[in-house]
Amino acid sequence: MNQHYVDVGHNGIMPQVVVLKVCHELMKNYSYLVVDPSSRQAVIVDPAWQMEKIEQALMYTQASLSGVLITHSHPDHVHLAEPIADEYDCPIWMSKEEIADSGFNARQLVGIDTTPWAVGQMLIEPILTPGHTPGCTCYLMADNLFTGDVLFAEGCGICPDVEAAHAMFASLQVLKNRLRPETRIFPGHSYGTPPGQRLAQLLKENVYLQFADKHSFAAFRLRSGQNVAKMFDFV
Repeated sequence: MNQHYVDVGHNGIMPQVVVLKVCHELMKNYSYLVVDPSSRQAVIVDPAWQMEKIEQALMYTQASLSGVLITHSHPDHVHLAEPIADEYDCPIWMSKEEIADSGFNARQLVGIDTTPWAVGQMLIEPILTPGHTPGCTCYLMADNLFTGDVLFAEGCGICPDVEAAHAMFASLQVLKNRLRPETRIFPGHSYGTPPGQRLAQLLKENVYLQFADKHSFAAFRLRSGQNVAKMFDFV
């Protein structure tokens, strides 16, 4: 089984996060099984490619799957969403903005806004963070934030144009202002740093969290001469 985290938080036992590294050809993603320790109900974040790893994680944690959380609609983040929802008879949650922009559709799809809800006793707080896509959403569960392609330990997601880069800057500011320094960041990809780093560490080391205004941020995020092959050198 892949590494897992079980924390004791400031207000009780934290959700258990099982980190699942999934691969397809040259692509490597991280999916996450998040388990409520009291009810053993669980959600899966951005499931892709390797169903057996998710099934093994559910057996390992003795949890029942109650839903699928999607950060955004790119194929490497939604690949198994519908098959898993069919197999476990559970909803797929995605922001209404992302559904409208992408046209993603599934029988089990439920459009969400930023209203929190609970799975068992585990509160799920959606945070709309556009930039990489118009409806990108991060999910906060206790002191664990699941960021998809919004925020990596080493950087942030690709932005298609200046408007998107400005939106990404605003989204990162929202996260910086809202989250506790102790919050663990669980991104969709790693470029060398393991998932679960503290926000406090990223605030020191991630260059994209250092900019004071959207214009300088956008100029850097969209700079020419970036090594495109290296941008997809996931670990």
